[in-house]
Amino acid sequence: MAEKITPRNVDYSRWYTDVVLQAKLADYSPVKGAMVIRPNGYAIWEMIQQNLDRMFKETGHVNAYFPLLIPESFMRKEAEHVEGFSPECAIVTIGGGQELEERLYIRPTSETIIWSMYKKWIMSYRDLPILINQWANVMRWELRTRLFLRTSEFLWQEGHTAHAAYQEAEEEALKILKIYKTFAEEYLAIPVIAGKKSEAEKFAGALHTYSIEAMMQDRKALQAGTSHNLGQNFAKAFDVKFQDKDGKLQYVWATSWGVSTRLVGALIMTHADDNGLVLPPKIAQRQIVIVPIWRGEEEKKQVLAYANEVKETLGKEFTVILDDRDQYKPGYKFAEWELQGIPVRLEIGPKDVAKNGMVMVRRDLMKKEFIPKNGVLETVRGTLERMQKEMLENARKFQQEYTHIVDDYKEFKKTIEEEGGFVKSHWCANPECEAKIKDDTKATIRNIPFDREEEKGKCIICGSESEGRVIFAKAY
Repeated sequence: MAEKITPRNVDYSRWYTDVVLQAKLADYSPVKGAMVIRPNGYAIWEMIQQNLDRMFKETGHVNAYFPLLIPESFMRKEAEHVEGFSPECAIVTIGGGQELEERLYIRPTSETIIWSMYKKWIMSYRDLPILINQWANVMRWELRTRLFLRTSEFLWQEGHTAHAAYQEAEEEALKILKIYKTFAEEYLAIPVIAGKKSEAEKFAGALHTYSIEAMMQDRKALQAGTSHNLGQNFAKAFDVKFQDKDGKLQYVWATSWGVSTRLVGALIMTHADDNGLVLPPKIAQRQIVIVPIWRGEEEKKQVLAYANEVKETLGKEFTVILDDRDQYKPGYKFAEWELQGIPVRLEIGPKDVAKNGMVMVRRDLMKKEFIPKNGVLETVRGTLERMQKEMLENARKFQQEYTHIVDDYKEFKKTIEEEGGFVKSHWCANPECEAKIKDDTKATIRNIPFDREEEKGKCIICGSESEGRVIFAKAY
């Protein structure tokens, strides 16, 4: 099993692909650049979807669905939006065997189609706010693809909200980013830095873009979620106005926000090891696997009866697999479940039954511990809680270890090239300095952190005054 995985220190890129393929998370599609999400991978996406969906609904959002195909005229109404996406767009030109009168874009995102509908639905301030989320697939014709991280078609959620005032839209965008940060840290056990994107890095057509940025084990950054204050750009493009309380017509204010199946890739690259996937308990559909061990029918009968009692006890609170397959040896099963990242494995043999206990293995530590059958539910519950907490703590320690404060550009270039990670440096807010750094090092401004210290300084490129440090990194 695990011998098929290239070690991380040999070839990180190959290691990642090996984990995805060998853990049966996804496979390559016959359509170049697309992927097939296998049941193990889709189970992770379902857990992401279920928990985020609950968090959205707790803040008043509702789900809807909008068409996959978008008229070209809609896309062209928002010029900045089209310019940002046009190289990635796939376009349908033939339908029903005939050339279409108007070309149809396969959605790269849904702002245009949604705002054409909001125009019909919004007349008065009484119709606002609209807080709609959509779970859907999108298509962006990527030239260089990678399973989960960047594929031509992927799954995501996209929220699109309409408001009566700028401040409402701003509060909405920041509220959603807080949800993303909470989810990433409390469920995925991925520490993230929340902040504002620079003008050069913001979403096409947005007034402001906010993001959460994570660090992978190869010390590259990964954008794990974005939230945009779209201002009135889309409202003006589609002439979406409402009558305010004073009877005056005003353009609507908007937001959009989303996360995608890229989060599955983030999960792998944050926690997986050379034995395969490591799942934080809160995001694992199956938290526990029991592997019974026997020789001969008499032992089998005894061990399985005991294992089923343990399963029944744990099943009151957790999803438990009892792997009683005859055709595989215990060692094969251990490696298989390690590869798939099941958080806790319980091994039960005749000697364990005699001692009224079992061997427990926590996936992230790979250490064996004998535990008594009496109180097994409480023991396993506590173990899973500690595992969830410690996975986040360990990932945060890693992030902190590879976060550098740099004030000299020569040192900056050396750090980016040799150390990687996050580099905190002063920047004067001039896009020319930002572009030079990107040209010189391929590092970009990931975001301007919300929690940065108020610290005057000199831009690392030009020496002009800077209001504070920003996060630079090479990124996926």
